[in-house]
Parts: sequence; structure tokens; C-alpha cells
Amino acid sequence: MNDLALLLTPEGRVLLDEVRDTDPAQELTVATRLRREHPAELVSAALGQARLRQRAVVKFGAQDAGRMFFTPNGVEQSTRASVAAYRARRLAESGVTSVADLCCGIGGDAIALARAGIRVLAVDRDPAAAAAARANAEVLGLAGLIEVREAEVTEVDTAGYDAVFVDPARRGGRGRIFDPEAYSPPLSWAVSAARRAPRTAALKIAPGIPHEAVPEDAEAEWISDGGDVKEAVLWFGTEPGAVRATLLPGPRTLLSRGLPDPEVRPPGRYLYEPDGAVIRAHLVAEVAEELDGGLLDATIAYVTADELRPTPYATAYEITDHLPFNVKKLKALLREREVGNLTVKKRGSAVEPEELRRKVKPHGPHAATVFLTRVAGAPAMLIGHPA
Repeated sequence: MNDLALLLTPEGRVLLDEVRDTDPAQELTVATRLRREHPAELVSAALGQARLRQRAVVKFGAQDAGRMFFTPNGVEQSTRASVAAYRARRLAESGVTSVADLCCGIGGDAIALARAGIRVLAVDRDPAAAAAARANAEVLGLAGLIEVREAEVTEVDTAGYDAVFVDPARRGGRGRIFDPEAYSPPLSWAVSAARRAPRTAALKIAPGIPHEAVPEDAEAEWISDGGDVKEAVLWFGTEPGAVRATLLPGPRTLLSRGLPDPEVRPPGRYLYEPDGAVIRAHLVAEVAEELDGGLLDATIAYVTADELRPTPYATAYEITDHLPFNVKKLKALLREREVGNLTVKKRGSAVEPEELRRKVKPHGPHAATVFLTRVAGAPAMLIGHPA
């Protein structure tokens, strides 16, 4: 918080612009030079903030990240801008005009909500996070829509807001927290706050949450961006009991139809690797039905089919070889086909991809993908390429 106060001064802002593109390898040299003209504390704060801004580009884009203010936890825990924008659009399209953003951190979600035209009360108990959220609202021209309050979220009255958004802290001193009741605040409190919202509510949770922990009156949504699963959201006041997987960019959304598990069948010409959000949402059966396919193994989320059908919910590979797991046979086959660019994917196998690569020593001008998995319970290797 003291660092932020220094950086918000005219001298601090000028220094931030000067160190914007500093190479981390040159920090010591730059710091030594700048300390001849500026206080050491300010120089350290500026270089630290420049480093955080560089890390934040992947989440916020270069334009916003280059102007915003971050804390180390804020960079790690804030929502990716594309995901926050998608969620804000959902709220705006449902008629929400005001949101109480509880556990707002450095304000990533509040920014997306305000840009969707929604009035936001952003609350966090961490003084540094609240100060950064306030500074970010101002620097991005959104202060008229975002009120930042430093307070315990459990003590905030949200009655005057259409919706509630809660992003509980899921990291502690020992790293990630997997028990939802160990979140801060606990998931049970967040659910109670959501149920009191006049119109709707959204709770951001870890994508690994067990399905049995999802309340019956909630909609559960798993979201991926560019193929990487980013989060799960519990929605209240929307479609109780609904389960969906949403893929960004797009968005493209797959809804559960309550289908039974697909049948296990022999490998076909094509293997489909479902998006991670589809797998987390337990919607592999919906994808398999769309593809007229089945599973290679009852416990593994690889779909096999005889036809190539376009789908946004899975990546297709054409399979050329199906072998029992045998490193020597794989090495010989790859050598025969002069495969040097080898992609190794695994699901249901104890073999690590890098370990396999060291053993087979791929070499040559051609490319291939090998899947280490099980077929009807037996360890197997499937070789192919993107379809």
C-alpha cells in the first residue's frame, strides 16, 4: 500500500513510464542509475510494479496492464479479462444494472462489470488490494461506476444491488485450498449471500470442485479460454440444476442433457480430445453423441469415432496406428517414419511424456502425436496427427 501511494505521486508516475520496458536481467543496473536521482524506496516500488505489469499482460492485455496497478497476489489470483468480460455480459444481458463485487482484489472483475455498463460496489479487506482497485478504476476512467470499499465482505449490506459476485480467496500460506469450506469466506457463506441477491448471483470457484458440492438450486458452469480451464462459476437465479461448459473465445456453450455414459468401443479412425471445460463439466457424453462416437475406455475422456465431424468442443486427431504399450515398438515405428517432432499426450497412463521422449529419441523431418492411454482397460499407444 505504501508502494502504491509512492507510485501515484507525479514523480512516481513519471518513473513508472521510464521503467515500463525494463528487462528483468537489467534491473540492478537500472536501479543503480535511478537511485542517483530518486529515493531508493520509490525506485524499488517502480521496478516491482513494472515487473508485475509485464506478468499481467497475459491476463489483461498490454494496453490495460501497462496502466493498471497490481499486487503480487492480484496478478496471480485475478480473473483473466476475457473471462471477466464474458461473465459481465451474462449479467448485463440478464438485466442486472448493479453488482456487489465481494473479494474484488485489484478490481479485474469490477472493471469488466463497469465496462458492461454496470454500477459496482467493489469490496476487499486487504488494504493493498482495495487501494489498487481504486487506482485502477481511476486510471481506466471507470471511477464513476466503481465504488471501492475496504471492509470485511461478511459485514457488507448488499441489499441495494441487483446481483452479487463473490470470488473467495482459494490460496493460503501453504498454497491452493481445495476444501470449499476453507475458502475465505467459506463457500457456505458465499452461497447464503448469493441466495439473498434480488436478481442473480455468481460465485467464482475452483474448477476442481466436486459435482456433489454444487447446490441443487445453482447452475454450474465451467469456463475455458483458448483450451485452458480457467474457473467454475455457480450461478443463482438463472437455471437451477443446469450444467454447462463454455469455451472462449466465442463464447460457445454446451449444456448438459443428462445423457448416460457413452459405450466403450474399439478405436475408430478418429480420436477426439474434449476441451477441459467439457471434461470438468462431465459433458463428454454430449460430445460423444454429437460425434456418433464412444469411449476408448470407460474411465478415460477420449472419444473415438469413424467419421470426422467438426465440433468446437473437442480436438480431432486421425489415428494411423493402435498398438499395445511397448516402448521398443514405438521407437522402431517412429524411426521408420522419420518422426522428429513428437507430441506426447497421456490420459490414464503412468508414463511421463518427457520420459517417453528420452527413450524413443525422435529424429527426422516428420511430425506425429502419440496418445498414452488405455483401450478397454489395457495400456495402449495410439499414433496419429491433428485431423
